[in-house]
Amino acid sequence: MKNLFFYGSLRHHALLEIVLDRPAGEIDLVPARLPDHAVFAVEGQPFPMILATPGQYAPGLLVRGLSADDLARIEFYEGGFDYALAVKQIACEDGTSAQAELFFPDPDRWQPGALWSLADWVSDWGRLSEYAAQEVMAFYGRRSAADMARSFPAIRMRAAARIAAEARAVLQSRDVIVQSHTRAYQDYFALDEMQIQHRRNDGELTPVLNRGALMHGQAAVVLPYDPQRDCVLLIEQFRAPVYMGGDPAPWMWEPVAGMVDPGESPEQTAHREAMEEAHVPLQSLECAGRAYSSSGSSTEFLHLYVGIAELTETTENGGLDSEGEDIRSAILPFDALMAQVDAHEIKDLPLLSIAHWLARHRARLRAGVV
Repeated sequence: MKNLFFYGSLRHHALLEIVLDRPAGEIDLVPARLPDHAVFAVEGQPFPMILATPGQYAPGLLVRGLSADDLARIEFYEGGFDYALAVKQIACEDGTSAQAELFFPDPDRWQPGALWSLADWVSDWGRLSEYAAQEVMAFYGRRSAADMARSFPAIRMRAAARIAAEARAVLQSRDVIVQSHTRAYQDYFALDEMQIQHRRNDGELTPVLNRGALMHGQAAVVLPYDPQRDCVLLIEQFRAPVYMGGDPAPWMWEPVAGMVDPGESPEQTAHREAMEEAHVPLQSLECAGRAYSSSGSSTEFLHLYVGIAELTETTENGGLDSEGEDIRSAILPFDALMAQVDAHEIKDLPLLSIAHWLARHRARLRAGVV
């Protein structure tokens, strides 16, 4: 049995319960603090780091009597964040003290920011972190901590998308009964399976149905449009699923698109991706719709935009090398785009949808510039 001292997000009881797979009432924990240390936010990240700081006290939670399985679960969860255990003397709020291990970050990897607040973190990141931890811990014993660390940005995007979906809900799923939920596969994408029943139109429940879904996040899709020149910008890139499906032409002409990062608005994503993929600064955005991309198979939710821009140059080297992107762009007159729509030459559904929206609103967008 061992003691651990938590100074960061695992002080949040709901998160600790997910990681240890039992209620907080069954965990031996007591408020405590570590002398001559302070907890700081990590620049650009939603988690903290602890640093030696003479004269300060780092508040935390002492968790006592952890089993070997408890420690393995915690190390699996924390292992993806490049933390290492160290032993320190911990001062408990009841006046006693105890030795405990705690996770120290690699001092050269992260840049500390302001002092970290648990209450602020719970408000901003608590629910997202709980959803992300549920996915992570579902693969405890099935994948390595290093594998999960590689997938963690995508896991957080899926958690953020779930919160956004809850915010959009008008009707509650009180007429849906989940018999079982299995997280079947996890990488950049994830695949979940459920044994599920729902209320039919005649009022009866369906038999138990086996359903699977590709678990994805939110994406922003933006078609740059120049109302002065009456032209659009498209990007081309290789799409592996198109190739896997047997299409002999897997290089697709599409709008600019990208996943919405946690803490980022879809509008911010649209501006960021326009610069990354096409090197185009957008002047403003016009919302062209919001919808699930394929509600029968995927949780992906799209935010569609027309981005007003000055389109004079194309690029042969858009995208990020870190994401394996190889993107070129092309500028196309609006009439040429619609000719492709009418000839059924466009294979990208978001492009078709935005093109039809632009056809309806083009006169308004051009009115002030023509």
